[in-house]
Amino acid sequence: MVFWVFGYGSLVWNPGFKYDEKVVGYIKDYQRVFDLACIDHRGTPEEPARTCTLEYSEGSICWGAAYCVRGGSEVEAATMKYLERRECEYDHKISVDFYKEGEELEPLITGVIVFMSTPDKLSNKYYLGPAPLDEMARQIATAFGPCGNNRDYLFLLEKAMRDIGHEDDYVIELANEVRKVLGTAKGIPKEKKLVAAPHVAVKDNIPSLQVRPRQEAVAMDS
Repeated sequence: MVFWVFGYGSLVWNPGFKYDEKVVGYIKDYQRVFDLACIDHRGTPEEPARTCTLEYSEGSICWGAAYCVRGGSEVEAATMKYLERRECEYDHKISVDFYKEGEELEPLITGVIVFMSTPDKLSNKYYLGPAPLDEMARQIATAFGPCGNNRDYLFLLEKAMRDIGHEDDYVIELANEVRKVLGTAKGIPKEKKLVAAPHVAVKDNIPSLQVRPRQEAVAMDS
């Protein structure tokens, strides 16, 4: 038994679950966008953060990392439960082909799971939709929640994409615009912290999934 999940946001640098294999690669016909509201991790209901989701874009590619989980139905179910709790603001999952650099003609893996958000404000309460770059930057620069500042999420994603050798021009442009806001705006503290109640589950603070060690597991740095 085995399943694969594709990470294109925080999963790239912080998967948070035990996996057996990590492969850097991409999926086709989707692009990364910061159109998803986050109200309980990097933002609040009053001041939502912006985090990334995927948008269909024919001919585009989205780089990230695919993670393989082996070990039978119990391990798979526990991992999926963790992911669904962590990715609760994404309202559906799709199955896609995953490609590795230098092997563009045939997918390396088929049936890879991806968490996504429906781009419809009526049916999806977390979908913010696009906005001018400066407005998005202001929102990201000022939003914060139990897991920390929204801007840190963006900066960590920017670094993660650089670390895997596939920088995202859109992420870089947005991050630089946020830096402009931070450099010119008054009244934005360097660090803002919000303490969550002990019973509240938050994305970046969810404990890593603990499963029994497996002999075939390959240790990978996230």
